[in-house]
Amino acid sequence: MAILDRVRKAWNAFRTADAEPLATMGSIGPSTSARPDRTRSRSYNDRTILTSILNKMAMDVAGIDIRHVSVDDQGRYLEDQKSPLADCLNLEPNMDQGPRSFKQDVAMTLFDRGCSVIVPVDTSVNPQNAAEFDIYTLRVGYVVTWFPKHVRVSLYNEATGLREEITLEKRFVAIIENPLYSVMNEPSSTMQRLIRKLALLDAIDEQSGSGKLDLIIQLPYVIKSEARRQQAEARRQDIEFQLKGSQYGIAYTDGTEKITQLNRPTENNLLAQIEYLTKMLFGQLGLTPEILDGTADEAAMINYFSRTIEPIVDSIIEAMRRSLLGPIKIKKKEQLLYFRNPFKLVPIASIAEIADKFTRNEILTANEIRQAIGFVPSKDTKADQLMNSNMPQPDPNAAPAAPAGPSFEEMDSLMNQTLDGLSSDLDKIGTG
Repeated sequence: MAILDRVRKAWNAFRTADAEPLATMGSIGPSTSARPDRTRSRSYNDRTILTSILNKMAMDVAGIDIRHVSVDDQGRYLEDQKSPLADCLNLEPNMDQGPRSFKQDVAMTLFDRGCSVIVPVDTSVNPQNAAEFDIYTLRVGYVVTWFPKHVRVSLYNEATGLREEITLEKRFVAIIENPLYSVMNEPSSTMQRLIRKLALLDAIDEQSGSGKLDLIIQLPYVIKSEARRQQAEARRQDIEFQLKGSQYGIAYTDGTEKITQLNRPTENNLLAQIEYLTKMLFGQLGLTPEILDGTADEAAMINYFSRTIEPIVDSIIEAMRRSLLGPIKIKKKEQLLYFRNPFKLVPIASIAEIADKFTRNEILTANEIRQAIGFVPSKDTKADQLMNSNMPQPDPNAAPAAPAGPSFEEMDSLMNQTLDGLSSDLDKIGTG
């Protein structure tokens, strides 16, 4: 009955609750040479060197683990939830993407459009009529039109194999705004200015490499009459014919003719402006050339993650927590948290010292350390216990030790009390 009830209440974002089920197609659907579910970068972004920079940032965002977890009263992480949303985040968001490619898609759409949308496509019930629902598939899209309480979203429909525009409530759609919007997406931002400068540089390069010679031929006579003009035109065609028909592009002219070439590179400050804007953009994004080529040290990487990557991940988590969990599940102590592996930036020479400090201070067990560095867990029971192996541990099979006798100070105090009592008794007898 539970399965029948789930099928009866199931809801899909691409069809309303009262719509007829999709008819079975006679074929397997339309086909395309490119992947249709992937969000394409806009042309002026895709043709610049900035695409590689944004892809690097998106890869770093996708490398952070997002989990559906249970928390205690203080909001501390207790354990992972076993839920359909956890399966989407850790196993399969949809039939076309894995968890990492899904998060990278979110980040790339965010950088390109300034705002990305995570839509729960398949849910247990209609989110428009319920405050709590289970999510079975997620898709990434972008906003086409904004309404007061709704958004029109461009989203890939896996049933038809096409991108479609659907209108959904903002309440159950995770709308993520780029925290670096003023740097990357504003019309007058540093990144957009750099894109326009790069487009101008590309236009100049294409013009220089077009194959035209751009020559001016100065003839030894004044061209004022129609006969002289025809003579000059014939001379121009003769030089074109010589250059075109020559194997090495060589032509001859009269000794009184003078040739001036115009397609020499003109001096301008366009390249200097591009270098200045690139340096400014790197500073505003918290990037360095060493981060891009993989030679940055630990301090630079920590600064990059704390200034650039973690604010982006925070924005994604906050939007998903508000729309995909909702207040009811949050009151049930469910949360979405992100975790970054701290050992990724640690040199091999420092791992032994860090492992010793973590185990000696009983922060992590030996098996947790082994798992973090990629080793198989040990079967020894001590490896799962929080204990300091450098200190002697009590034997659980040993007989309990006999209670220790009183100390010297305690014996001295007891003797003094006894003598005081005897002296008091003698005084009473003498006075009696």
